[in-house]
Amino acid sequence: MNHGKYVFAQIIEFLPQRVFDSIVSKYNGNRYVKHFTCWNQLLCMIFGQLGNRQSLSDLVLCIGAHSKKAYHLGFGQNVSKNNLAKANERRDWRIYAEYAYHLIGRARELSLPENFELTIESKVYAFDATVIDLCLNIFWWAKFRKTKGAIKLHTLFDVKTSIPCFIHITEAAIHEVNAMDVLSYEVGSFYVFDRGYVDYDRLYTIHRTGAYFVVRAKSNLNFKRQYSFRCDKDKGVRCDQSVLLAGFYVSEDYPDKLRRIKFYDEETEVEFVFLTNNFELSAVDIALLYKYRWRVELFFKWIKQHLKILSFWGISENAVKIQVYCAIATYALVAIIKAQMKSPLSNYEILQILNMSLLDKTPVKELINKPNLQYFKEPIYNQLKFF
Repeated sequence: MNHGKYVFAQIIEFLPQRVFDSIVSKYNGNRYVKHFTCWNQLLCMIFGQLGNRQSLSDLVLCIGAHSKKAYHLGFGQNVSKNNLAKANERRDWRIYAEYAYHLIGRARELSLPENFELTIESKVYAFDATVIDLCLNIFWWAKFRKTKGAIKLHTLFDVKTSIPCFIHITEAAIHEVNAMDVLSYEVGSFYVFDRGYVDYDRLYTIHRTGAYFVVRAKSNLNFKRQYSFRCDKDKGVRCDQSVLLAGFYVSEDYPDKLRRIKFYDEETEVEFVFLTNNFELSAVDIALLYKYRWRVELFFKWIKQHLKILSFWGISENAVKIQVYCAIATYALVAIIKAQMKSPLSNYEILQILNMSLLDKTPVKELINKPNLQYFKEPIYNQLKFF
């Protein structure tokens, strides 16, 4: 079916263009546009993400070098530095954000749980933020400190499928806890936070919606013990208690009971104290849920190393948001390709293969389903022969 098609042209087939066109119509994205449409812009941005282009000039130079293939690659006409820069600056970033969420939903439907030990049917989310440094002289709108500019990327991460569910971009000066106000909590799901998100009023909002939270407590926690549960100290659980918050203001913010768990990790030799509103799971499972929070940190590290969100192809706030959401869409696209092609390779390996093969004419399935020859074991010939 894909005989004679470029690898990038095969990748485009995984993108639902009708969905994108409906989103573009919703925001009038192609208004006054003659040739270089929003779809052409999206494909150029994804090509730059997959090809690991360092700058806008680098991206346009590579596209221009293959101008005869532009029709087959979906770039359209007049792909110039000026056209792409203006499109990133003026077109509504919400088009690409909404389309990225559509691809995220599709990737979550197709992806299977990866190395998740707990037998929890509910969804498990980790919420955290990372700072992306910017030059204040160029990105004047991204004010952080007197001599430093930055933005903050707040991410709700699906721990089971390793797919980001929600992305929120703010100024770096805004505290992480404020991003909890824009989340929509699902009944029965688990939300795992670091201790920077300890805000009892916001945590009580999660409790009232019927969801569960697991958060690392701060060192100045003041509480009154109500009851102590039995705990397995051989597995590192020091105590498992039902407590009420002490103090006038915090007790008003969270008037209900909480579960306090003290856990000692032998690997790191660190003692953790967790707070949760779930009294059904074991204390070891609660500690393991917090351990899975590290996956969102790995996600931040992955996209910073392998996608282009540290060096930007535009200086306006709109251009930065478009590039970030195109990077997230690329991540979801790689996950979709992996799931539909049933590839045994990791997302990183698929991305590296696609990076070197965008203009080849090899079928994608053949590229990402080859056996890993690095770990190929030679047959043993010194066995007994019966015939």
